[in-house]
Amino acid sequence: MQISFKFDLAVLEWKFRKLAKKFEYVTNPSASILGPRGYALQPYEIEESLHRTRVIIDKLAGFEVNVFEILGMRNLSAFIGEVFAASMILEHPELLRKNPHQDGYPDMLLMDDDGSSAWEALSTRLREKGPFSPFPTGGFEVKATCGSVPTPAVCLKRGFDKPDIGDQRIQVATGYDWKAHHRETNHLFGIYWDFIEGCPTVAAVFYRGDLVEEDWGKIVQPKAGGGRTTSVSIMARDGIKKMYEGWVTVVNDESYASFFDRRNKGDKMMSAIRQL
Repeated sequence: MQISFKFDLAVLEWKFRKLAKKFEYVTNPSASILGPRGYALQPYEIEESLHRTRVIIDKLAGFEVNVFEILGMRNLSAFIGEVFAASMILEHPELLRKNPHQDGYPDMLLMDDDGSSAWEALSTRLREKGPFSPFPTGGFEVKATCGSVPTPAVCLKRGFDKPDIGDQRIQVATGYDWKAHHRETNHLFGIYWDFIEGCPTVAAVFYRGDLVEEDWGKIVQPKAGGGRTTSVSIMARDGIKKMYEGWVTVVNDESYASFFDRRNKGDKMMSAIRQL
């Protein structure tokens, strides 16, 4: 049993290194990733989590059925965020813990001394939502987006089909934002993903620990008979620019870096790529 376990780890490590080389990221060494009580994560640790995320998702791509089509775009985006959070926790098993409630906030609980004490105090209430939304000592939140693309009709007028599941979107992307259920969302990892070689891949990670209520739009309530089932707040333009200023890492592909630069009237990400 022990030999098999070591073999499995060796295979996973081989795949990890192979994919890490194939999907090279450009990481911002000066990115500030400060969590509650000033606890700092390092930019290279985020990049390691991305490589782990890719390995996990690559395994799903090899299933007999198309898991990505089954999930659909909306569920898939949430799923990518969950896999990234799980990868972060695997990289920091003693520091981060998954929020035990699916609708809890934040996604990753910070287990420093304060967090550990709060967790122990709530150890008999792990199935309740209230104590974990929000968790009293906080942690890190994750939101994912694959950006916006034109409607099918607009795409046809421009001479191409709207990207489907499995199709890369960056060449026709028109914008991006992140959505939350309340305007107090902070300590946020905003991830942008796309289909690269047919597989969902995190193309960029942004982080801010100083978001304020004004960085989020007014709460949009669901309409009777509408498709939306929960209230939502869409990040405001100033919030998106603030996230851009806190970029952590981007895939080494100018189409993504230039997209984020254009949307934010900056040159931070392309400058980083050109310096390689």
